[in-house]
Amino acid sequence: MPASINSPFTRFAKRISTFTGRPLTFLLAVLIIVVWGVTGPLFGFSDTWQLAINTGTTIVTFLMVFLIQNTQNRDTEALQIKLDELIRVQREANNALLDLEELDDDELDRIRQVYLELARRERDQG
Repeated sequence: MPASINSPFTRFAKRISTFTGRPLTFLLAVLIIVVWGVTGPLFGFSDTWQLAINTGTTIVTFLMVFLIQNTQNRDTEALQIKLDELIRVQREANNALLDLEELDDDELDRIRQVYLELARRERDQG
């Protein structure tokens, strides 16, 4: 299988998610909040002072949602492919389960009930 070249956005999202997941980044965010809080009396706890932190945190949160979702989607897809491969190589496996993520909720519920019943029977026998 050829190695894929990640898009610039994927590379960027990976770097940012790695950076933002580190303790030092969390401490930096805490430091920003502390500095903002300490400067409150200097600015008389003005509306502009409050607006600065509200705007900054809103923008960061808004952008991080998309980066986190991108990373989560990529990780989920990679995990799904790995699981599909494990199912595929097992002789006794039900290969119809390979693409469950493509089914609608009703079909998933029906299949889930089948496996719940199998689990119940195994517990009753054991």
